[in-house]
Amino acid sequence: MISRTAHPKKQQHRKAKKSYSLSHESVQFLEAMRRKRHASSISSILEDILQAARRQQERAAVENAVAGYYSSLSRAETEELAVWGEFAMGEFPTEAA
Repeated sequence: MISRTAHPKKQQHRKAKKSYSLSHESVQFLEAMRRKRHASSISSILEDILQAARRQQERAAVENAVAGYYSSLSRAETEELAVWGEFAMGEFPTEAA
């Protein structure tokens, strides 16, 4: 028997239709971006803006986690990592001038 339900992979790409109120300036900005990028819709511009904001937020979270890790290290651990870093850099061939 063939199922009439949608495939799970197809549902992942389904967009949700929402309505938001924006200032006149924001609408003009989005329209200008749509024209500049030759985008098919303002929705695609908003999607790009949101994806960029999400990537920036995720990158900041990773940077904070890395900074937190390194700031939690003891002086001895920091020195040991520095020695390993110097060793690793010495393993790369140098370019001839």
